[in-house]
Amino acid sequence: MTYANGRIIHDADSHTMETGDWLAPYLDPSLVESLGSLYGDATTGQRILSVIEQARARKNDAAADAEARENIIAGTKGWGGYGAFDTDERVRALDALGFESQLVFPTFGLGLVRRAKDEDTLYKAAHALNCAQAAFCAADPRLIYIAFIPLDNPDRAMDLLDKAIEQGAGAVLLPSNAPAGERSPGHTVYDPFWAKLEAEDIPFTLHIGPGTFMQPKAFHNNGRERAPDLHGGGENLRFGDYPCLGYAPQMFITALVYDGVFDRFPALRGAVVECGAGWVPEFLRQLDGGLRSFGKTDPYLQAMKLKPSEYVRRAMKFTPFPSEDVGRMIRDAGAELFLFSSDYPHPEGTKDPIGRFEATMEGIDEDAKDAFYRRNYEALMNMPAAAEAIAAE
Repeated sequence: MTYANGRIIHDADSHTMETGDWLAPYLDPSLVESLGSLYGDATTGQRILSVIEQARARKNDAAADAEARENIIAGTKGWGGYGAFDTDERVRALDALGFESQLVFPTFGLGLVRRAKDEDTLYKAAHALNCAQAAFCAADPRLIYIAFIPLDNPDRAMDLLDKAIEQGAGAVLLPSNAPAGERSPGHTVYDPFWAKLEAEDIPFTLHIGPGTFMQPKAFHNNGRERAPDLHGGGENLRFGDYPCLGYAPQMFITALVYDGVFDRFPALRGAVVECGAGWVPEFLRQLDGGLRSFGKTDPYLQAMKLKPSEYVRRAMKFTPFPSEDVGRMIRDAGAELFLFSSDYPHPEGTKDPIGRFEATMEGIDEDAKDAFYRRNYEALMNMPAAAEAIAAE
């Protein structure tokens, strides 16, 4: 029996754990060197390399391979996770998990790209990362390749989008902050980009990492040694960052609503992934409260065809953390907004995300659960089953 245990489940958040040579086949060696070490300092690097070598040795040990797949969701995570960086393993990992598909995001390779010191390097490194992610996902149609596209330069963002579409991207990952040039993501200069996503039927995603707010560095100066992150390294999430994760997505979505993007492109779809979702019900209320407060004097609000919350409900989906009460969210805001995610092979996904979500859904009917595990994802990705259901309503 698979981890999904017979239920139809799509996974809206999974990852690769990139190795040090991940970008090398696709990027000029001088640019690879300019981005620095993926593994951080020497001590951390040696520890990670040891984990990677142990994971690679598993391929030649049938007993170790079978043991790793026996209870895969509760097993080793990070670079040691089954299929973390090896495509063949990842296909077998999906077999064991039983998920119908997975959105596949990068991890530390994305942080590497964001180290680029100039625009040219940024876009070349982003393209290299996208090539690597596309190659990883090419082994199985259940692995959905997510392309990273910085919006800093609208023309180069369009070029990167065109290349990603050619590579078969199922969705794109956008930074959650305002692009360079102090422009809103809802600026009309990006209309060709949003139009292309709409025309190609490709959703956008916002994800923890690029552009999400974390605790300002001044707050790290607390007189104590800085603790390691969840992966044991130095560049990822810590406790002080956790409450801040929803801020940037809220600002980004508010801009798309207020700047008229969802009006101009009514079929545009997106998701906020691994930023929590407990904030979503109140965010919807705040948007509509803002309309009531400012609608009498603001002509842009007066021109809206829908209430702000209705644009969000039409366009957006959100992934709760396993530690959150998804049942309460569904009861408060409706069953159509939330998506299941495992975060595999990140440890943040926990050893039993399904069990944790189920523990909060007492009294939630099977139809709402099916929306959470399956239908909302299918609507986001505009999969045939979802399109047929919408047409039938």
